[in-house]
Amino acid sequence: MPASPSSSAQAARQRLADQLREMRRAARITGVEFAHRAGWQGSSQVSMIERGRRTITADHVRLWCRVCAAPPAREAELLAEQANVASMWVSLREHQDLGLNARQQATIGDLYSRITSELSYQTKVIPALLQTEEYMTEVLRGVRRDRRLELDDVAEAVATRMARQQNLHRPGVRFVFLLEETVLRYLYCSPGVHRAQLGHLMEAMRLPAVSVAIIPMDADRVGARARESFDIDAFADGGVKAYVELLSGLLTLTHPDDVAIYRRAWDELFALAVVGDAARALIRAAVNAAG
Repeated sequence: MPASPSSSAQAARQRLADQLREMRRAARITGVEFAHRAGWQGSSQVSMIERGRRTITADHVRLWCRVCAAPPAREAELLAEQANVASMWVSLREHQDLGLNARQQATIGDLYSRITSELSYQTKVIPALLQTEEYMTEVLRGVRRDRRLELDDVAEAVATRMARQQNLHRPGVRFVFLLEETVLRYLYCSPGVHRAQLGHLMEAMRLPAVSVAIIPMDADRVGARARESFDIDAFADGGVKAYVELLSGLLTLTHPDDVAIYRRAWDELFALAVVGDAARALIRAAVNAAG
């Protein structure tokens, strides 16, 4: 079962804190002695960092490695893990003064031009890469209202997102979209726009790089409950990341254990889905339900 985004971020920070504590203990240095060597007044700061109660910076990692005489290779490993922990959570409050377009440039950027494959699970809306311009406009207007953004740059944000859809035709890339059937039913726009979106979804299913699977509303959910929407992206260098976008920010998971949790959830959910003609039948039923 996937951990909550907040607990995933905390678990990653705790893993790093545990490694710093074990490194100090392996060097046979007490907390009091460590604080003395670090030039701190007391050992409380040592305890706070090693218990995961404080943000661990790159300077903290370098300090622990210097005091404990860690080899350069170990320092490099810990610095890489610290960088991953630091980049896990991007709070949208940090971009409160920006509009939608600048926000998505800061959180997504050129991601889709760098991946080799994506597994995307969606419980709320049609994935952005498969949206029509009209449907996307209504979705982003809703996002702007939810986040109470003063700047109205919906049109610019739509143009940026529509340009990303060219990646669906990029050679060597693969996209698998897994949707809950309820996604086909939610009316975020007029029935006409919604029906056109569902028709576009069926057209997109013909693209060589695209696969669409749908979990029926009457599927047996024992052992595979609906989860938060998430994406799992693979890169040419062999790296894999999981992304979870929430109302308040974007969680990026890079640790293999964290990514594996979401991959297991994907496999469990995908086993419930239908594809091909059965998936198209669910889409046509949603078209009819939209009037």
